[in-house]
Amino acid sequence: MTAMLPIPAVDPVLDTESWWWEPLAIVGLKVLVVFVIGLVGTMFMVWFERKIVAGMQNRIGPDKAGPFGLLQTLADGIKLFFKEDLIPERSDRFVFKLAPFLAFVPAFLIWSVIPLGGDFSDGRDGTVEWFGQITRVQLADPPVGVLLVLALSSIAVYGVMLAGWSSGSKYPLLGSVRASAQMISYEAALGLSLATVLMAAGTLSTSGIVVAQDRLTDWHLLSTGVVPFVVFLIAMTAELNRPPFDLVEAEQEIVGGFHTEYSSIRFALFFLAEFMNVISMSALLVTLFLGGPQPLLIGSFDLFAVLGPFGGTAWLLLKVFLFLYVYVWFRATLPRLRYDQLMDLGWKVLIPVALGWFLLLAALQLGRDNDLSQVSYVALVILCLIVLGLGYLLFTAAISVARRNRDREGAAY
Repeated sequence: MTAMLPIPAVDPVLDTESWWWEPLAIVGLKVLVVFVIGLVGTMFMVWFERKIVAGMQNRIGPDKAGPFGLLQTLADGIKLFFKEDLIPERSDRFVFKLAPFLAFVPAFLIWSVIPLGGDFSDGRDGTVEWFGQITRVQLADPPVGVLLVLALSSIAVYGVMLAGWSSGSKYPLLGSVRASAQMISYEAALGLSLATVLMAAGTLSTSGIVVAQDRLTDWHLLSTGVVPFVVFLIAMTAELNRPPFDLVEAEQEIVGGFHTEYSSIRFALFFLAEFMNVISMSALLVTLFLGGPQPLLIGSFDLFAVLGPFGGTAWLLLKVFLFLYVYVWFRATLPRLRYDQLMDLGWKVLIPVALGWFLLLAALQLGRDNDLSQVSYVALVILCLIVLGLGYLLFTAAISVARRNRDREGAAY
């Protein structure tokens, strides 16, 4: 076999002059694990949501197919797979068939850069040894992993927009416009909150972000001041079209949104992507703000130390499970917003808050990098707070003037 140049920062197992069967087998095993995690996790999420909501509403939920109804999702998938696949006569057939995959494939690929475990004990960098090869418990670790996640989430917008446009009907088109506007609006706030994490960690690599959170006080939930975490959680919920932001699929709407004309397996792919995105984005949230596979030590005690190299995976699953329950809790308790409230929250609250907080943290980081004295640092903090306060007053004044003008002139339509 001809020698190949090493590929840095993607996976340590590939940093070799020649590829033998061990690195290729490890990469193939990772691909298989990520594929299984994506499908099985999605099946579990659908069942989990139905059971938890049923419990909150004093119902039984699925309990016929399999033990505790665990196979109900599989039964639903088999039913959808064998249903008649309808394609509207006036649709763009190629784009109509392509759109579900533009929504489904990015949801799957996000898993490729999520650290699924590793050895982070005693300040280690998360690498493990498999079959005599040093590697990470993630499919790939590119140096721009976070940018890859943002790019994949942006591609999903095309799937939504093209699904409505290619259907050849004005109702799915209107639903796709509303859904894509919602996703783009909240992606701006999500990116600004993400920028604070990148500034704190000093790297775009997801494994590097996890390594930077080796202590509880270094978790970006605390080191960035909680505000970016809250903004990211809300923006992520809205971008995924999850309750209380699922306006395009609400039962009070005329039709079911951008996927009205879809049926059979193409219809299932949209909802498979939605539920898979809930799990993958929850894993991303845990990776960015809660240390990912990093253990939560009580003193020096690690709850999952007995699991050895799988302890990091157990911590990741526990943290992700917590946020999956939070999402179901949102669905069962929060009332759905109106569309004007949805856009106001994104553009008039989340984006200004995320931008102001990022500028504040950037100023503080600049002060630390220049070794300012304690008095100068306190003065810098006070100055930043005064600037943010003035900006808030000016912004609220502008919104009040716009509201008065709108009330005086009446609705435009």
